[in-house]
Amino acid sequence: MAVFVALGAFLMTLAGGWTAQRVTDRRHLVLGLAGGLMLGVVGLDLLPEALHAAGDEVFGVPAALLLFVAGFLLAHLVERLLAARQAAHGGGEHSDRVPEVGLTAAAAMVGHSAMDGVAIGAAFQVGGGMGTAVALAVVAHDFADGFNTYTITSLYGNARRRALFMLWADAAAPVLGAASTTFVTIPEGLLGGYLGLFGGALLYLAAAEILPEAHHEHPARSTLLCTVAGVGFIWLVVGLAG
Repeated sequence: MAVFVALGAFLMTLAGGWTAQRVTDRRHLVLGLAGGLMLGVVGLDLLPEALHAAGDEVFGVPAALLLFVAGFLLAHLVERLLAARQAAHGGGEHSDRVPEVGLTAAAAMVGHSAMDGVAIGAAFQVGGGMGTAVALAVVAHDFADGFNTYTITSLYGNARRRALFMLWADAAAPVLGAASTTFVTIPEGLLGGYLGLFGGALLYLAAAEILPEAHHEHPARSTLLCTVAGVGFIWLVVGLAG
């Protein structure tokens, strides 16, 4: 049942990526929406779940929050190192975005989607009602995952075939994650730590890259409304799942 439900997440992820491709003439709106979706996923979905799963404190601070900050700094460090390497090989540090950053971010999205599949499988092990609730949440926000995966990969200058490859990998990840729960169970604390780290990296991409790019050439009110709509959509998904 868990694998069957994960197929819904597979289809929704592809639908999100397809949508991102079809609105290339409104790129600033796509990026504004993607930034809002990412912000909503981090603040309303990932971080609360991470705090719940990884509840231990380290020197008075929840471990999930420390990993959240570490993820933000790690994403910043990786981008700066890759940009410096590109500049050392003759490329202007700010003239072009570094494709490896987009691929790394997309790979993190794939890992997150795999954890979504694991969450579906684990929830169905607890009970059918729990499994259904988790499945609805995962399937709904995997549309945003597919949208963001394609957008992030493309934004950093990767070829369309690479963006499509990462999109298909992101779509397949929940199915593989759900199937893996028949063989192994991930400790809750480890899962919470991962969610915190990934949330920090995702917030950096949204705040430092996606949203500034969205408003760079088109500082329109419609772009801001798309960002707010993205956050509102994730809020709706989380509320319905709860």
